[in-house]
Amino acid sequence: MTKQPLALDDLLEIKTNPATRPRPASNASIPGLLQTFHDEWDALMLETHELRKDLHGTRQELSHALYQHDAACRVIARLVKERDDARAALAAGGATAGATADARASAATHKRPAAEASEDASGEASADAEKKRAKGGIPDAAMAAMTETSKALSKARKKREISASLADASKIEGYTCAVTAPAHATKCKGILAVAPGVAESDSDVVLTAGADGSVGAFSVAAGKKRTAPIAAHKKRCAAVAWCGAGRFITGSADKTVKVYAFDSDDSTFEPIATLGGTHEGEVVAASPHPTGTYAASLGADGAWAFHDVGARAETLSVTRDAEARDAGGYSAGGFHPDGLILASARRDGVVSVWDVKSCRAVAKMEGHAGAVTGLAFSENGYVLATCDAEFGAKMWDLRKLKNFRDVPMKDARALAFDHSGHYLGICAGSEVSVFHAKAEYATVKTWKTPKPAQSCAFGRDAEKIFAGCADHNLRVYQ
Repeated sequence: MTKQPLALDDLLEIKTNPATRPRPASNASIPGLLQTFHDEWDALMLETHELRKDLHGTRQELSHALYQHDAACRVIARLVKERDDARAALAAGGATAGATADARASAATHKRPAAEASEDASGEASADAEKKRAKGGIPDAAMAAMTETSKALSKARKKREISASLADASKIEGYTCAVTAPAHATKCKGILAVAPGVAESDSDVVLTAGADGSVGAFSVAAGKKRTAPIAAHKKRCAAVAWCGAGRFITGSADKTVKVYAFDSDDSTFEPIATLGGTHEGEVVAASPHPTGTYAASLGADGAWAFHDVGARAETLSVTRDAEARDAGGYSAGGFHPDGLILASARRDGVVSVWDVKSCRAVAKMEGHAGAVTGLAFSENGYVLATCDAEFGAKMWDLRKLKNFRDVPMKDARALAFDHSGHYLGICAGSEVSVFHAKAEYATVKTWKTPKPAQSCAFGRDAEKIFAGCADHNLRVYQ
């Protein structure tokens, strides 16, 4: 503009930010700039849409939270009102009862001696009724029978001699899976309980309970089903046990306990009683009393019931444990060999010992971190074995209520002692193992199974070992 020559000193240095990206080549033209503006607009609209969605979801969550808060306030207000009404009614009832008692006491001074005798008799009857209720509803005849049986068994146990034909550890080491037989239908998907016959007439029969609710009878001698399985329950059958000769009980997830009996020629078995309306949850265990006339059932509702499974076939007593209910209910349990105490295992790992006659918990044993999956008493009368899926098995001395031995095994599902008390069988994962109780529970033999093992039991003199697995087959090791 000035027509003056430009010198080098007239130039100014321009400093730029090295972090600034140079303009793309596409923005050097009008179409490129339009495309850039279009992309930025789309991104802005998409972000706005996502923000609106998040805002709508947040509003819904806030509305739901406010609704729950309002409902909780209403429930609390109703409960407080009911509590206040109940307290007022209790106070009014106490005052009325006191006035009534004073009036009766005043009137009693003018009654004849015969009336006084009648009132005394009524008081004695009321005391007797209260005493019976304190016993949990178990009749005196049942208590007498249990006490007599316990004394006889305890006395005989002290002099009990081990059978000379009991299999020794070296013989069990040589056992193999001799029989793999389908005891249930293919759709069964698991044998949850196994019960070999205890009476001489039932020694050839092994009862099996299926995950499909069926119950079957297996012939040991023939190595196959003795009778076709029957649909005993509508849901899975978790327990089966003998109650004397030719009679057995079952417990199921359909909340019922059923009593079955074989016919005269032992070809079939039929239900003779159904004990329902007792449990509010799944029946997880059914244990016969040594008398053979009574049995106990334990449920996932935290209750155990005492039943007459003989001619009367009725529930005599129900004991509901609030602590067990809050802990998720029972997961296993059973009678002591003498029959006067009962062990129950909760889903939080606590094992309780109950006095059956008074229906009171007399001891607790803690040590399991998770739900107890199996429980069994030794026939010697003072050892209780329990197991859980996280750790394995624990042995408890009932005389000291102390855990004296552990057998670590992952995924332990069930366990059982043989009748002599020398051997303990444990199902853990896809293994069935036998341990020697008289050799500090050293491993005698372990067998692999194609499917997870869910139940096991010993035959007479440990000559055979039965295992029910997650398929429909019963396996016999001998």
